[in-house]
Amino acid sequence: MIEARASARYVRTSAQKAGLVLDQIRGRDVNQALAALRYSRKGVARDVEKVLRSAIANAQQLEGFGGDVDRLYVLSAYADQGPSQKRVRPAPMGRAFRVVKRTAHLTVRVAERALEIAAVTQPPVRVPDAGTTPAEGAQARPASASRPARKPRAKSKAKTKTKSAAKKKAASARAAGKGKTSAHAKAPSRRATGRPKKGQ
Repeated sequence: MIEARASARYVRTSAQKAGLVLDQIRGRDVNQALAALRYSRKGVARDVEKVLRSAIANAQQLEGFGGDVDRLYVLSAYADQGPSQKRVRPAPMGRAFRVVKRTAHLTVRVAERALEIAAVTQPPVRVPDAGTTPAEGAQARPASASRPARKPRAKSKAKTKTKSAAKKKAASARAAGKGKTSAHAKAPSRRATGRPKKGQ
C-alpha cells in the first residue's frame, strides 16, 4: 500500500483551531477533502490545502504508485503545538498584559485504497441421475410437469342471480310508485287555493 506524508511547520495558528479543520478531511478521498477545504470559512484551511496537495504530489513520485489519484484518501491528519511567541500589551495604570502568539505543525498522510475484487460465483450445475443420460433426464422431467397448470376460476351464478333479481324488484317498485301520490307531496300554496290572508 502506497503511503506519503507532508508537513508544514510553524504555521501561524493554534493547534486547536487547525484540529477543527483537520477533523473534517480525515478519512475522506482526496478530491472530497480538497473540495471541503476550498469552501471552508476557516483561515487555516488554505494552509491545510497546501499541505494536502504536497502529500498527493509526494505519493505520485513513489515507486509502485498506480497512477490513479482518485484512489488516494487521507489516512491521518493532525496538528502539533509549536513554540509560542510572547508579547506584551500595555494596560491601564501602568500594567502590561501577556499576549501569546501560538504556532502549530500540520501533518497530513495519504494512502492508496486497495482494490476490491468481487468474487465470481458460478450457477450450480445440475447433475442428472446415474442411470440416465443428460438427454433422457431432460425428457423425463418436462417443464410443464414441474408446475401444474392453474384451473380457471368459475364465476358464481348465485351472485349474478341475486343482482338481477334486486334490479327487477327496484324497477317494479319505481313503476308502481308513478301512479300513486306520495304522502309527503307539497301542499298547494295559498294563492292557488284563493283563501284570503289574515286581516283582509
